[in-house]
Amino acid sequence: MSISQHQTASGRPLRVAPAWVGGARPSAADDHLLPVREAVWIWSVRRYARNALWALPAGAALYGWSTLGIATPPGPLVVEVAAGWLCTVAMVALAGLLAGSRTRRTAVAGLLVGLAGAALWLPLTALPTATGVEPVGVPAGQLRTASMVAAAVVGAGWLLLGWAVLRSRLVNPADGVLLILAAVSIGAGSYAVRPLPTVGALLLLAAGMGLAWTGSRLIPPS
Repeated sequence: MSISQHQTASGRPLRVAPAWVGGARPSAADDHLLPVREAVWIWSVRRYARNALWALPAGAALYGWSTLGIATPPGPLVVEVAAGWLCTVAMVALAGLLAGSRTRRTAVAGLLVGLAGAALWLPLTALPTATGVEPVGVPAGQLRTASMVAAAVVGAGWLLLGWAVLRSRLVNPADGVLLILAAVSIGAGSYAVRPLPTVGALLLLAAGMGLAWTGSRLIPPS
């Protein structure tokens, strides 16, 4: 007994899911349609970006706490490293959220610059001020300069991301302005005038809350 090509073994009509998003039979005029597997991948990236954006206000809160000079049980190094890690995760999430916008190239550039700055900043933060990095040619007297350069590179990454948010037309442009203003204090580092890093942390916190809230409402939850 043969089975019809249009029926299942139980005799019910065979239903074939369309292989392309937006239509059952793609044609030459539907080149803009994506395969289902790519649409699922894009959906996963957007869902990660929406959830991981909440790391930005958390990292900004820890960064602001570290600028107050209050003694904490884990120590200031742990707080600063945790803040830097959360902000780096938020950088990746923000670039992923803007991947489909008109400013995706600027967002990717900001992500790459920010990651380069974080890679420079992390090993320098763990060193005491009076200790140099002789194997790589950084004496103790130039350690502060190297730390300021690393902070400036991180600030440049946030500046590019803020500009991408401002011009993306995808999220609130006011959050981009807040990111740009916060990038100035981040680029100045912990050696700036004492109120400036704290004010920058507050600006970063406000921008992070706005981006996380807006990003969570861009597409319906899965």
